[in-house]
Amino acid sequence: MWAAAGLVTLGFFVVLEYAARRYGEPGPLTVEAREVIFAPHSGPLLYAGLALTMVVLTWRQRFLAVGAAVGIDVVFWLVRWAVGADMNFGNGALWVILGCAVVAVTRRTGAERSLLLKGSGLGLLLVFGHKTGDTWLLITSKTRPTVLDPYVATVDHALGNPSWLVGRFMEATGPLSGHVLGVVYGQLPLAAALVGLYQLRHVGIERRFPAHHLVRTFLAIGLIGPAVYMLFPVVGPLYAYGPDGGSWAVADLWPHTVPPIATHAIPFDEITPRNCMPSLHTAWATSLFIHSREGSRLMRYAGTFWLVATLTATLGFGYHYGADLIAGVVFALTVEATMRAVARGWDRSATLLVSYGSMVFALLLVSYRFVPRHLAAHPWVFGPLLVLAMASVIHMYVRTMKLWDPKAAVTPQPTSRPADPHPELA
Repeated sequence: MWAAAGLVTLGFFVVLEYAARRYGEPGPLTVEAREVIFAPHSGPLLYAGLALTMVVLTWRQRFLAVGAAVGIDVVFWLVRWAVGADMNFGNGALWVILGCAVVAVTRRTGAERSLLLKGSGLGLLLVFGHKTGDTWLLITSKTRPTVLDPYVATVDHALGNPSWLVGRFMEATGPLSGHVLGVVYGQLPLAAALVGLYQLRHVGIERRFPAHHLVRTFLAIGLIGPAVYMLFPVVGPLYAYGPDGGSWAVADLWPHTVPPIATHAIPFDEITPRNCMPSLHTAWATSLFIHSREGSRLMRYAGTFWLVATLTATLGFGYHYGADLIAGVVFALTVEATMRAVARGWDRSATLLVSYGSMVFALLLVSYRFVPRHLAAHPWVFGPLLVLAMASVIHMYVRTMKLWDPKAAVTPQPTSRPADPHPELA
């Protein structure tokens, strides 16, 4: 099963590589291969991948892995400084992840080989998932010459134009809020890695992965979500109605002037990604919030802060419309329910929850596309109905989770570390 999953994943990356090269750009495989030697684009992401790989190692092996990664990075840094090349870090982390995979194949057997390969694969998937997202965004900008922003902006009239409201709030609060929210928005993968590490902290002791964890949902959201971008291309208020759209923008309206009601596609450049519908940042932050509920009090507070800050940033920076966020929440809960059902086993409650979430998500997209004028014409009716549709999925998800695990109804408390069944591995 794992071999088949690996082949399917590799085939998916090869297809994306081919698609990117058709447009004259390197794909995820080429970009990651370059980072073995050349300066990486994101050092923290590579070290987050290494941290996920290290969950399968003993503490002694973890210290050796970190030491090797830092040592390799120091050597690369000195060489780049000497020859005047671009400076960055992260090569060492990638080398250690790949080294763990090589050791698993050449020096391990049986369950230990499988566990080490899973750890290496988990770290690489986090890294490749980010590169895959970049390639998807390139494909959306090249293959969708028109965007549907006027439709979504019209729907937002029923919601009170939240992007315009939060955009003005961000402008009034000055640069401090922008810097804080920018860090939160940009480092969402790192936050997910930290929550994932918390969930996987006992893998090195128990020598097995839990049935379900955050990283699985993160990867599933990143894999499925961009397919919806192709069906519903949207660039966001900052580009369609703001200064970043340049000559392609309808007008320079965001965030001070609400756009007029309109339902027509508009042409746009071949550079800006069509990555708004649904808001995957909202979906990822929602998933992170859900999984942080299983952690300590500090983690629960952090998960709540990250969700609120991400929602504020997506609207306040002009990256998304309010309708995008509603669709993103429904999308996240549907994917999360699907992943939990796969780990737990399908039954009637799982089928109902996933079917209902999928139906609501499809109805949202259809209503955004075909009846936006009707929604905008009666904001006091359809605005609450859109929010109620999202709330109904949230309610059904919470109720189903309580049914699957009655303990989930109780606020989780910090749990003590289980006894070490393999003290010789410590």
